[in-house]
Amino acid sequence: MTRTVLKFGGTSVASPTALESVARIVGDTKGDRIVVVSATAGTTDALHTAAREAANGEASVAERIVSDLAKAHANLVADLLGVGGGAALGEITDLTERTISLLRSVAILHECTPRSLDAIVTYGEKISAPIVAALLNGRGTRARSLSAEALLITDDAFGHANPLLDETKTRVHQDVLPLLKDGVTPVITGYVASTADGVTTTLGRGGSDYSAAVFAAALNADILLIYTDVNGVMSADPRIVRSAKSLERVSYAEAAELSYFGAKVIHPRTVLPAIEAHIPVRILNTFAPEHPGTTITGDPVFDGSVVKATTSLGGLGLLTVQGAGMSGVPGFAARVFDTTAAEKVNVLMISQSSSENSICLVVPADGAERLRPALERMFSAELRRHDVERVTVDSPVAIVAAVGEGMRGTPGVASRVFGALGRAGVNVMAIAQGSSELNISFVVIESERDKAVRAVHEEFHRS
Repeated sequence: MTRTVLKFGGTSVASPTALESVARIVGDTKGDRIVVVSATAGTTDALHTAAREAANGEASVAERIVSDLAKAHANLVADLLGVGGGAALGEITDLTERTISLLRSVAILHECTPRSLDAIVTYGEKISAPIVAALLNGRGTRARSLSAEALLITDDAFGHANPLLDETKTRVHQDVLPLLKDGVTPVITGYVASTADGVTTTLGRGGSDYSAAVFAAALNADILLIYTDVNGVMSADPRIVRSAKSLERVSYAEAAELSYFGAKVIHPRTVLPAIEAHIPVRILNTFAPEHPGTTITGDPVFDGSVVKATTSLGGLGLLTVQGAGMSGVPGFAARVFDTTAAEKVNVLMISQSSSENSICLVVPADGAERLRPALERMFSAELRRHDVERVTVDSPVAIVAAVGEGMRGTPGVASRVFGALGRAGVNVMAIAQGSSELNISFVVIESERDKAVRAVHEEFHRS
């Protein structure tokens, strides 16, 4: 029998229309079904705000935020189930009272520890799972909501905990398999987990996708379906390129490159447990379930394309350290990166000339302004001797990336990329390509970002 893990994101559980679509999708899925749900869209952000207000001593403000969330969720239940939603309403009331009690404790102490924050922000998933389970039962699918606190076991790195896969597999087999054998669909909270001692943790960015991938691996599922509000992974941002198309298949490596440079459909780390278990992952649209979406696999996908997708990331700064005295000096780059690490600035791209006369870093724009004086202090002696001539920042700039497995070993790809940019009148400020030949990245000024994306996309996706 086919075993499918279905994960529904925040927009998929945020309205009666979306939830009815969820119920139809689950009901139409054959075989064993395991559902993983996010908090409704905006709920987790609101809970973080409540926690901050409580830490500032504003208990009444924090309570009002949670009470408003409870009312919104109660209205969802009323709209979907009417008088049949009594059990779900009871769970909402109990969970709301517990969360408000936590916020009051935070307000008294004027401190919200990472452990306390995890206990507070999981309210969203813990409230959406019972609602989805109640809806499924009301629409003819036997379902039961489960908190992943009893299932997904992690270390105690609160806020970004790491799953312990062996312990999780034991718990999942113990608590989830009997439900599947009995014909019941488990509806499990995403993002939520706990230590082996039962202390609540969360999985951090993309946590619900991560939960679903861990459960898929633990249950040896046949496929993981991630439902969001877009038609899978696109060949470019459709807001920039009107002719952008949904990609039928991408490799995990391609998905990772696209995500790193701005594509926000998934964070690739979060589906790695499924990929490592050779479970295909499909990205689908809750609001257009008939669309085939995109399948992500661990193996390279050669479909005849060269550049499969073009993506970009803006709001960056290009920092350049330049000087003839840098050439041939051991440890120079190490000093640059030691300074970058000390300032806690994330480096998105690196480019260095073979003459070693300059080194370029692309970092977030605010990080560039913080990093420049730090590098000037680090190289103060070299600047006085003119071994380093200058440390400069160009901002705002953007990285544009051309990504595709078909680029590997294909002659003339760079020529086509930069020829298209030249014809479009786009000036390239820095270039980087790894030996994998999976990605050519280049830097342009922010105002030419969209033009650059359109030029490269049109070059490789002419109809």
